[in-house]
Amino acid sequence: MNTTIRNIIGKVLRYLVASASFSILLYVVLALLFSTEEEALLQRENRLYKERYARMKEKERLIADVVEGLQEKDDAIYEGLFKTAAPSLDALQAVDVIATSDSLSEAFYLSTTASASGRLMLMAGNVDDKFTEIFSLLQSRRDSIPPLSLPLRGMSYVQAGASVGLKYNPLYQIQTQHDGLDLVAPQGDPVYAAAPGVVSQVTRSRKGLGNIVAIDHGNGYVTRYCLLGDIRVDKGRKVKLGQQIGTVGISASVTAPHLHFEVLHRDKVCDPVDFLFASLSPEEYSRIMYMAASTLQSMD
Repeated sequence: MNTTIRNIIGKVLRYLVASASFSILLYVVLALLFSTEEEALLQRENRLYKERYARMKEKERLIADVVEGLQEKDDAIYEGLFKTAAPSLDALQAVDVIATSDSLSEAFYLSTTASASGRLMLMAGNVDDKFTEIFSLLQSRRDSIPPLSLPLRGMSYVQAGASVGLKYNPLYQIQTQHDGLDLVAPQGDPVYAAAPGVVSQVTRSRKGLGNIVAIDHGNGYVTRYCLLGDIRVDKGRKVKLGQQIGTVGISASVTAPHLHFEVLHRDKVCDPVDFLFASLSPEEYSRIMYMAASTLQSMD
């Protein structure tokens, strides 16, 4: 009796296992051969995404080639003009490059970042001082205020070169004091007076800073426009804001045509960048500040 029961139980278990195995096999076969509407939709979406991904990869490759070409062109221009690579406008990107370099220590990264930040903070502080001085002049109702206009029309931040400070001189191959702001422009472009005043100096020369025009704006402010081509004014002549005084030129001692622009206050050299905020948008002004602070080689 016990043997009979065991045989029956064994047959039932074998039947159940066989049935379950057959059901699983049948489900797998049906799943492979037939798809539900939802599965078919998902499969079509996957194929579509796969095609789009391939096209996006191709576009990414093309964009990367274009960006690389632009970077090489930008570096070639800066190498020809400033003998250095073009500075990055993305400060965070510049930090990443330093931070991921195996050859640079953390101390170097920190000191470099602190130095760049210090220069920018100093320039921002100078701008605040100029604002205070301008408001003081306006309140005292004097006849003139500092020169706040650009000497070039339609200028972009990419035209800004080295400003005031110790810069590498391409002629003497050493660091020398640079007393103005280099503004890259094609030879022959018009140069305009940054503020109304009286022409106090006209120098025509083929050496050094070449042809020079200086304008006295009152209250101790004087602007100097150096490396001019043509000179359109005479000494002692009154000029208006935005009046053309000459053209961009070049001399034997410079690497490319540009305007060397200086601002002096009571014979003290000032950074021209501090006076340009009234003629530019905040974004463009911040970019010019960065370019002037990061360009370490002058053009004259």
